[in-house]
Amino acid sequence: MEPLYQQTHKQVHEIQSHMGRLETADKQSLHLVENEIQASIDQIFSHLERLEILSSKEPPNKRQNAKLRVDQLKYDVQHLQTALRNFQQRRYAREQQERQREELLSRTFTTNGTQKKILDIANMLGLSNTVMRLIEKRAFQDKYFMIGGMLLTCVVMFLVVQYLT
Repeated sequence: MEPLYQQTHKQVHEIQSHMGRLETADKQSLHLVENEIQASIDQIFSHLERLEILSSKEPPNKRQNAKLRVDQLKYDVQHLQTALRNFQQRRYAREQQERQREELLSRTFTTNGTQKKILDIANMLGLSNTVMRLIEKRAFQDKYFMIGGMLLTCVVMFLVVQYLT
């Protein structure tokens, strides 16, 4: 039992050092390191099953100590498994945020595109070209009315302030 325990204990420490490599690994080697760690954890779990069987076959005076040592290893490996899963979840969330950010940045928010879509929909509805030109002309005129109204409001506000002070 002792050689298998020592080997498993050594693997746990190796995995702990590999977990540190996860933070500094580049994107290409990150998956390789994760797979390597997961394979080592799986191998340790199989060793732990074997160690549990062997610890139950120990002499009664050593059995309790052997079971405690195996349970401690099992706890350490479960902790490493959880840490790996947390790292993977953070990485997936970060990658998803990057994809969403790139998607938002690639969108164009222009009024010309919106106006073109409205005109395409109007075409599908069967409005004639003359009516569509009238709509475009009205939108153009409305813009000048809006600018004129804003200027007139500013002039009135200026005159009111000058008159009251």
